[in-house]
This record gives sequence, structure tokens and C-alpha cells, in this order.
Amino acid sequence: MARRREVGIIKACVLGMALAVGLGTAAQAGDNKLSFTGSAVITTDYMFRSISNTNQKPAAQVEFDATYGMFWAYMWGSNTAFGDGMEIDYGVGISPKWRDFTFTVGGLEYTYPGANSIDYFELKTGVAWASGAWSLGVNNYWSPDNFQFFGNSDAIEGSVGYAFAWKLFNFFAPSVSGTLGYQTFERNADDYLYWNAGLTFGFLDHWSADIRYYDTDYNDAQCFAQQGLDQHACDARAVGTIKATF
Repeated sequence: MARRREVGIIKACVLGMALAVGLGTAAQAGDNKLSFTGSAVITTDYMFRSISNTNQKPAAQVEFDATYGMFWAYMWGSNTAFGDGMEIDYGVGISPKWRDFTFTVGGLEYTYPGANSIDYFELKTGVAWASGAWSLGVNNYWSPDNFQFFGNSDAIEGSVGYAFAWKLFNFFAPSVSGTLGYQTFERNADDYLYWNAGLTFGFLDHWSADIRYYDTDYNDAQCFAQQGLDQHACDARAVGTIKATF
């Protein structure tokens, strides 16, 4: 209960700071331009908070993004083991900046065409700091009814990244990053700790290759109760990913 109060305080602080910074930068809206970007991904496993969402099988994923100043929206899709085998997510929000800090408040909708009974919403709040080669971030994801089965849920996670100044073979731009998170559920599943760490190589301006280690503190029985498909979906594993941006 104490942890939930602390998370509530964090969310309130981030919301307040984001709105304050957003109002302070709104006067610069005339300098903003509408832009569109996207990405395509092939990965050996679709991992969501260090749990496989494809029964440890590969996934193809695509994302489309639109930004206008501090405002953003996206649509993302992937094959999945849930519902009828497809997931399409949507999100809108704001990410105002102040000095080296970026504050984010957004609404995320997870949908599963053909199995609408498991669609759910999350409120994302977060703050990120980046300076030189280093980046740090804290994000919180709250849902009023996770998967329409777990009730009120909350995930808080911290991340760190470092981009090296040199290139490997004068071609690959390497960086390392990691995330540590804690997910809670109101009912039907145990809370759990999750983490990942990996090495990313950027190349040819719009391409990257990533190798990442994922794990949780769930045992097989807890994993099956939470995920409902594969008791080994929460086991430690290495995942390889190729990403192209456009």
C-alpha cells in the first residue's frame, strides 16, 4: 500500500511538471512543424515487460508516428499469442522539454482485434534526462482494468543508456541500455519484478541491430497464472532484433 501511494505521488509530480512546462513552451507553437516517421521490426520474440507475448516465437512489428512540437500520436502493430493473434496499439500525448529534461504524459490503448474483451488502457507518465552520451528515465504505467481481468494495475520502471562516441569497424555505432521495473496487479496475478539489458548497434543511418537479455522473478506457476499461455514465457532469454526507421 505504501508503494502505491509513492507511485501516486510520482505520477502527480510528473503530471504537474509536464503541464507547467507545456504551458511555458506553448508560446513557441509557431515554430512547430507536423512530421511523420515510422519503423519496422523483426524480432526473435515479442517481449512486453520481460514476458513473451508470442509464446517464445518471432514477431514482425510496425509503427507509425506523428509529432507536432511537444504533441505526439502513434499506431503500433504486432503478431501476438493473445486473442486472434494480432495486437494494434494507439497512443496520444505530450512531451514538453525543459533544459535536459523531457516530461511525458500520454494515453495508451492496447487492442486485440477479434478479442475485444481484453482491450485495455494505460496512462503513461514519465521524465527523461539526456546529456552527452548518457540518458536516464523513469516511467509509470497505470491501468484501471488491465486486460479487463487483473483490475487496477501499475508498472513503474527506470532506465539508463550510454552511447559510445566511437564506431566499431568504422560502421556500427554502439550503445548500451537497461531497464528495471516492477508490475503490480489488483487481482488474479502476483506482482513481479522485471529487467532487461542489451547492446545496440546503429548502422546505415536508419538501421539498428539489438541483442538483449530479459528476465523476471516469476516462477513457472506464477507466469502461467499471469500470462495464461506458456509457463516458460517469463524465463530468462536473449532476444535479437533488427529495426529500420523511415
